[in-house]
Amino acid sequence: MAVETRVPDDDCEALTGWGRTAPTLARVYRPRSPAEAAAALRAPGARGAVARGLGRSPGDAARNAGGTVLDMTGLDRIRAVDARAGLVDCEAGVSLHRLMEVLLPLGRFVPVVPATRYVTVGGAVAGDVHGGNQHAVGSFGRHVVSLELLTPDGEVRTVRPGTPLFDATTGGLGLTGVVLSAVLRLPAVETSLMRVDTGRARDLDELLALLAGGGRPYHHATARIDLRARGAATGRAVLTRGDPAPYDALPRRHPARRAPLAFRPVRLPAPPRVPGGLLGRASAGLLGELRYRASPRAETGRLRPLSGFFHPLDAVPHWNRLYGPGGSVPYRFVLPHGREEALRGIVRRIAGRRWPVLPGVLQRFGPGGPGPLSFALPGWCLALDLPTGIPGLGAFLDALDEEVAEAGGRVHLAGDSRMRPEVLAAMYPRLGEFRALRAALDPRSVLVSDLSRRLGLQ
Repeated sequence: MAVETRVPDDDCEALTGWGRTAPTLARVYRPRSPAEAAAALRAPGARGAVARGLGRSPGDAARNAGGTVLDMTGLDRIRAVDARAGLVDCEAGVSLHRLMEVLLPLGRFVPVVPATRYVTVGGAVAGDVHGGNQHAVGSFGRHVVSLELLTPDGEVRTVRPGTPLFDATTGGLGLTGVVLSAVLRLPAVETSLMRVDTGRARDLDELLALLAGGGRPYHHATARIDLRARGAATGRAVLTRGDPAPYDALPRRHPARRAPLAFRPVRLPAPPRVPGGLLGRASAGLLGELRYRASPRAETGRLRPLSGFFHPLDAVPHWNRLYGPGGSVPYRFVLPHGREEALRGIVRRIAGRRWPVLPGVLQRFGPGGPGPLSFALPGWCLALDLPTGIPGLGAFLDALDEEVAEAGGRVHLAGDSRMRPEVLAAMYPRLGEFRALRAALDPRSVLVSDLSRRLGLQ
């Protein structure tokens, strides 16, 4: 039967990442079925195509200047849920937010929770996203039972863990195929609350010791690290650790006892549009100081809603306006265990610049994913965002790239929009394996992105 291809928009659209930097123009298709996606992929145009979800990635992996972009958010059906077995079968355009709405009342939750719940399942697979529980359960790909993948030849394949194509797809940035659907394995929960311990770390050494597990193990653990503090306070942080709260942990008169699995995310007003943004040197320093001082020295067992614990910024629409009209440059990297001195040096140099930067997020990583481009490796991950207008920022980050590579670490490709290709192979030693698979799978270079062109991933 002939398939009617949806007509693309008459005009190209400007697309950018969540950091709002360097917008590029592309022709956007919005398929509503796998057949429409396949038809679009068969005629991608001279500059190829790449899939895109909700646009929350800060980098350029889901952009394709002058080419085609497949907006996959129209494929948003949850096809089946088996609450007893802990499995969900859903299309790639379903957001993690929607999954939480559907799964929590059934006593199930998503297996990996990144910094925002407004991420599609397809995007979570392509980026092999991680959350605060990475040290305990790994990244997203470890919880995928199977994928339906539209490959560059127009074929729909069922792909399962343990195969080269599956490994290359999880973390493959959409360059092995368009994810159409996924079956995910889900953990069980008894409430929609977290039981949380919060405390302060006086400096980076104390913080690393606490994150390394100086006490009982936690399922989730992240630290907000003050990247403006210097001297003896360098690396001071607020450490938040928690576990899903069992029903028996709820106090006798706690309101959640009546509806323990209710999902009620908070929504706050959007930040005002202020020329130049809300963050300057003084305001960033004040926010960091207030956050540290206002946090408890040691608080245990506090019950917090899942949405507030995992996604406080999701409550604020358009919070990416904080850095002003120029946007921000994300920098996320991981260093292996044993290279803590390199981490200390990087934190000291960032703090010494006194840039207007919000607290970064530091966490401990466990085993990485099987994919050649998967980001995680056992060690320490630091994520921060920097305003675009900082003089000399590009040269500073280029130097950090080289230091990270020399230390055996890597920069997060799914969030990158500026790294030079010269350091890529040192960070990702299985790069040749990925390129060889790509060459065999996609000899016509149907799947292309701004990131793949910049880094030579074809």
